[in-house]
Amino acid sequence: MESLLQQLQQTQVILMGAGLVVLFMWESVQPFYAWFNNSFKIRGLHAFRNLVIGAINALLVSVVFVGLWMVASVWAEENGFGMLHWLGSFITMPLWIHGIGAVLLLDFWMYAWHRINHEIPFFWRFHRVHHSDTEMDVTTASRFHLGEIFFSSLFRIPLIAFFGVYLWELVLYETIMFAVVQFHHANVGLPEKFDRYLRTVIVTPNMHRVHHSRWQPETDSNYSSLFSFWDRLAQTFRLNPEPKNIRIGLDEFDKDEDQTIRGMMKTPLADNEPD
Repeated sequence: MESLLQQLQQTQVILMGAGLVVLFMWESVQPFYAWFNNSFKIRGLHAFRNLVIGAINALLVSVVFVGLWMVASVWAEENGFGMLHWLGSFITMPLWIHGIGAVLLLDFWMYAWHRINHEIPFFWRFHRVHHSDTEMDVTTASRFHLGEIFFSSLFRIPLIAFFGVYLWELVLYETIMFAVVQFHHANVGLPEKFDRYLRTVIVTPNMHRVHHSRWQPETDSNYSSLFSFWDRLAQTFRLNPEPKNIRIGLDEFDKDEDQTIRGMMKTPLADNEPD
């Protein structure tokens, strides 16, 4: 099991790096929105800021929370605690079925957590950092306030135990989920027919662009991270027939200083209200 976990962690790092490079190049060749006015310097600064935020978050998670997640997972396994372990005591559950169950439970939680970040004002203060990016691209997938990552990681500790999730299943889920998150934040376009077929299963760029709209009814929709069907089940699914016309960002965070690393870190303290 330790060998599997190590392989998954290595694969996760490789896929994150490869996804960033491939999607960044795709955006360069055929961008969906004409951000940055063909200025590599401006685009590079935008990417640098978002990726620095992402690196800080990754450091927090690896130093503080991964060990706690492992403790929760091992405790649940040793004590037969958690939904999947309880279910396994009644029926024979192959490892791959356990893995699918874990991925679905974790993704359902991500839907719920994302919605919480929009509906509870305290958490929205932190989540605004992600939505305030006016030039959404693949690096926006890494742009989350440290406070949001802290609370997300903290709440995950009891959930790992309650769901009865193995740590390798968590790594597997995050590997798949983050690849999809990079994809649907990327400034790339797909043929509408292909996007439509694809979003029956996973979140696609045209689906997630609606979520980053400045118009609140669109902002408060499409909360799914990996599988798109949670939004359909919860009736929060929404599309815009003209995705090119979606205005990305938040009206109250349009100043240049709001896009700096310092500005992003200060965003939760701001009492800005949209005009």
